[in-house]
Amino acid sequence: MTTTTSRIPGLHKMSPEERLQKVVEVTGLSEDVVRHLGNTGNLDSATADSMIENVIGTMNIPLGVATNMLVDGHDVLVPMATEESSVVAAVCNAARQCRSTGGFKTDMSNSHMIAQVQLLGVPNPEFARLQILEHKSDVQLICDETDPVLLKHGGGFRDMEVRVLKGRTGPMVVTHLIVDTRDAMGANAVNSMAEAVAPHIAKWTGGKTYLRILSNLADRRLARARATWALDEIGGAEVRDGILAAYDFADIDPYRAATHNKGIMNGVSAVVLATGNDCRAVEAGAHAYAARTGQYSSLTRWEADADGNLTGTIEMPLAVGLIGGATRSHPTARIALDIMNITTAERLACTIAAVGLAQNFAALKALATTGIQKGHMALHAKNIAVMAGAVGDEIEKVADALVKLGKVRVDVAEEILNEVRQ
Repeated sequence: MTTTTSRIPGLHKMSPEERLQKVVEVTGLSEDVVRHLGNTGNLDSATADSMIENVIGTMNIPLGVATNMLVDGHDVLVPMATEESSVVAAVCNAARQCRSTGGFKTDMSNSHMIAQVQLLGVPNPEFARLQILEHKSDVQLICDETDPVLLKHGGGFRDMEVRVLKGRTGPMVVTHLIVDTRDAMGANAVNSMAEAVAPHIAKWTGGKTYLRILSNLADRRLARARATWALDEIGGAEVRDGILAAYDFADIDPYRAATHNKGIMNGVSAVVLATGNDCRAVEAGAHAYAARTGQYSSLTRWEADADGNLTGTIEMPLAVGLIGGATRSHPTARIALDIMNITTAERLACTIAAVGLAQNFAALKALATTGIQKGHMALHAKNIAVMAGAVGDEIEKVADALVKLGKVRVDVAEEILNEVRQ
C-alpha cells in the first residue's frame, strides 16, 4: 500500500466521514479501516471536528482511576489517561503507603501567567526599558480592557517586568505582562493582551515589536506537594537509603534526571490529558523549570526526617484550567473533573502535583528494590499477550505464564498461546 498523493485540495471542507473515505482511497487501505476509524467512541465526530483540523477519527487512550489519594485531608479519585502499563498502579500503591502519615499536603503560589512582548530596533535598550516601565498604568488599562470577563472574575493584569537581553541579532527589550488568569489556563487571554500592548510599546520607544506570546515557563504558577512515608510502610531503612541514593543520582546527573523526571510526568501528564488540559505546555514548563539553575536536575527532593522516615517534595509549574479548550468541549474531560470533584484550577494543579510525587516515589522504590522491570513487565505482559493474538480468557493465561517464565516477549507469548489453544 502506498500513498498516491498527499495533495488533496478541499480536504478541510469535507465532513469527517468524507475525509476518511478520501484518505482510504489515496492510501489504498481496506474498508476495515473505515469501520475502525468511523467508531469514534465517546467523542462524536462532530465534536472532534470542532477541536482540530482534518479530523478522520479519534485515538482512544485508556482512562484509569488512581485510588488511595488523600490530598489535604480529602479523599480524591484521580482519572488518568495513559497507554503505559504500571502508571496508574504505581500511584495507587504510593498513595496507600503514605496514608498513615496524612497523605499529601499541597500548596499553590499563584494563578499568574506571563506574556512576552519582544522589542527590537532601539539603539538604547536600557533607556527603552525605563520608558516602558513608566507606562505601567497604561499597560494595566490596556490589558484589563482586552479581557473584561477575566477582570470580572477577579483576574487581570497584576504586574510588569522589562528585561534587556543580548541576542545574536543585537539587543532586545522583552516586556513580561504578569496576568492572573484565575481558573483558566490563560493562553488565549495573555496572548490577546500581548497583542494589544505591543503597538503601544513600539510607539513609546520608537522600536519595532515582534513576538507577542505567552511563556510556558509558568514559574509564577508553581504547584507544590509533600508527603511522608514511614519506614515500616516502605520496607525499612535500607529501602529508604536506596531511594535517597537514586534521587541523589538524578539530582546531579542530567542523564538520570531526564528519565527520573519522565517518570514524574508519567503521572502528571496522565491527569493533565484526562482533564483536557495542554500536556505539551505542562511538560515544556516542567522541563524548563528543572533546568532553571543552569543544569537540568530533579523536580523532586527526597530526605529523611528526624525519625528516619522518608520525606518527599515536588515543586513545578502547572498551568492548568477548568474553562476553555478541550477541558470544556471534551465530554470525557468534564466527567474526569466531576470524578475528582474539582471546582478550581488551583485544586486541580495541587492534585496533579501530588500525583507526580506519588509516581516518583513508586519509581524510586522499584529502582531501589526489585528493579523497575519486574513490576512494569508484569503489567505489560497483558499487552504482549494481546500482541501475540490472545483474546478473552487467553490474555490472562498467557500473561501469567510470561511473568512466571520471566520472559515477557511476543515470541514466547505466541508459543504459550499455541499451547493454551491445544
